[in-house]
Amino acid sequence: MRIILMRILTLTRHAVSGPGSWYGYLLYAVVLGCQFAGIWISLRLIAWSKAFYDALENKDAIAALTEVGTFALLIGTSAAFHLAGDWLRKRLFLFLRQRLTEHVQDAWLSNKAYWLLRPGFSSDPVDNPDQRIAEDCRLFIHRLLIETLDLVSNIVAIGSYITVLWSLSSFSLEFTVSGQEVSIPHYMVWAAFLYVSLSTLITHLLGRPIKDLIFTRERREANFRRALIQVREGADEVAQSSGEQAERRRLTRHFNMIRTNWLRLTNAELILGLFVRPYFQTVLRIPTFLALPAYFAGSVTLGGLMQLASAFSRVTTTLSWFIFSYRDLAEFAAVSERLDLLLKSAASPAPVPGSPREIDRSHGHDARLHVRRLALTTPLGLALSPVPDVSLRSGETVWVQGPSGIGKSTFLSALSGLWPYGKGEIVLPEGKLLALPQFSRVFPEGLAHSITYPDDPEEVGRAAVEAALVKVGLSHRLEALDKPSEESYAGLSAGERQRLALARVLIIRPDILILDEATSALDAHSEAEVLSLVRKECPDAMIICAAHRPPDALGDFKVLTLGTGRERDSAVPETGETDQSYNLPKNGATA
Repeated sequence: MRIILMRILTLTRHAVSGPGSWYGYLLYAVVLGCQFAGIWISLRLIAWSKAFYDALENKDAIAALTEVGTFALLIGTSAAFHLAGDWLRKRLFLFLRQRLTEHVQDAWLSNKAYWLLRPGFSSDPVDNPDQRIAEDCRLFIHRLLIETLDLVSNIVAIGSYITVLWSLSSFSLEFTVSGQEVSIPHYMVWAAFLYVSLSTLITHLLGRPIKDLIFTRERREANFRRALIQVREGADEVAQSSGEQAERRRLTRHFNMIRTNWLRLTNAELILGLFVRPYFQTVLRIPTFLALPAYFAGSVTLGGLMQLASAFSRVTTTLSWFIFSYRDLAEFAAVSERLDLLLKSAASPAPVPGSPREIDRSHGHDARLHVRRLALTTPLGLALSPVPDVSLRSGETVWVQGPSGIGKSTFLSALSGLWPYGKGEIVLPEGKLLALPQFSRVFPEGLAHSITYPDDPEEVGRAAVEAALVKVGLSHRLEALDKPSEESYAGLSAGERQRLALARVLIIRPDILILDEATSALDAHSEAEVLSLVRKECPDAMIICAAHRPPDALGDFKVLTLGTGRERDSAVPETGETDQSYNLPKNGATA
C-alpha cells in the first residue's frame, strides 16, 4: 500500500507542479467547495426528513406542503452546485492531464529513451509506451480527481454525519446474555462502524486479484491495437504476399489473449459483485431495521425514525467509499504502476547486462571529425568488427562499405549519437548533423512536414519547400502540398520517398550528413543526380555514406571498409569477407 501511495503522490506532483500551478489548486479548491456545499445540503435534507414525516404523521397538510417547497429549494440548490462543480472539474481534468502528459512525453523523448527502451536493447524494455502516454495519463487524472475529491469530501462529511447520528441515537440497545443485562448506548453509531469494517475486509479479500488483471488487460489491449496498426502500415507487403490468413492468425492470437484475461477479470469482478451489490442494496435499509426496536418502544417518532435511518445511511455510505470504489481504486493503482515504471525506465534506461556503454562522444575545436579505437558491440555484448580510425575535414566524403550484417548502420548510428554499446572515441565538430536512414518517415501532417523535419514548415517557408521539391525531381508533387495529411503522400514510391528525404538536406543544409542506404531505391542514374545535387548544395558538408554502389557523384571520397580493419583513400573499393555478422531485430540499427 505504501508503494502505491508513493507512486500516486509522485505522479500527482508532476501534474500539479510548475508554472501556473496556482490555477490548478484554485480550481480544485472551488470544486471541493461545491462538494462541501453538497454535504451541507445533505445535512439539511436529514433534518428535513423529520419535519416532513412528522407533518405526514400529524396529517398537517400546510406543514407538509411547506416542506415540499423546502425540498424543491434544497434540490435546486444541490443541482446548481453539482453542475457547477462538474463543469469546473472537467476544466481541471484537462489542465492536469495536459501537464502530466507533457511531463511523461518529455521523459520519454529525453535521453533517447524511446529508442533505448525497446525489446532487445534494454534489460528493462517498456511495452506500449504510446498507450501509457495517451491512455494511462488520461485514466490517472480521471481517477485522481474522482477518488481524492470523494475522499476529502467523505472525511469532512463523516464527522458531520456521525455527530448527527450520535445525537439522534440517544437511546440504548438492551438485551440479556447469559443472565447478564447488556446495554449499548448510541448503538446505531457502533453498528455502522462494525458493519462497514467487516464489509471492507471482505471486499479487499475478494477483490485482490483485480489490480493485476487490469494491468494485464491494458497491456494486451495495447498489443492488439499495435498489431492492427502494423497491418495498416504493412498493407502493401500483406497484399502482395496474400498474407490475409497469416494476419488473421496473428490478430486472433492477440485477441484470444485479451479474451482469456477478460474472462478472468469478469470472474473476479463477479465474485466481488456477489458481495458488493447486495451490500449496496441493503445498506440503505439496514438502519431502518436496526432502529425499529426504538420506534416500537416509543423512543422515536416516525419522523425521528426516518431521520435516524437517513443519518445512518449517510454514515454507512460515506464509510463505504472504499467498498464502492474498490474496482476503480484497483484500476487507479494499475495505471499508476504503468506510468511510474515508464518514468523510472525513461529516467535511466537500463542497458542489457554485459554490454559496455563506454563510447566517448564529444565536440572538438579543430573542425574535424575523428573516430578513434571504436569497437562496437551488440546489446547482448557480442563484438562487431572493429571500426578503423578515420579523420574527416569539411567538404570531405567517406564511403562506408562491407558485407551485409557487418555493422555499417550500427557504426553510422554511433556517429549520430544513437548507438551506445561499445568502446572508443568519436569527436565531432560543431554544427548541424542530419542522418537519413534507408526508410525515411513520411509524417501524417503532410509532405511539407516530411521535407522540413524537424523544423516547422511555417518557419522554413512555402517557397523553400517548393524549391526543394523541384530540385530533387518531385515537381509533380507540388499540388500535394495543399492536400490534407495522408492524401498528400498517397502513392509515393520507395524512390520518391527517398527523394523526399533528400529534400530535407537542401532545407536543413547540415554540416555533417550521414546517408545510410538513403538512395538504395533509386537507379544508378537517378542516384548520381541526387548525390551530385547534395554535394553542390552542401559543398562544405562532411558526408558519411553507406551504400552498395560507390558514391562517385559526391566527388573524391575515402573508403572505410568494415571487416578488414583498415581505412584507405581510394576510388575503387575492396570487398572484405568476415566471419562476424550480427542481425538485430527488424527495427534495429544494422546494415
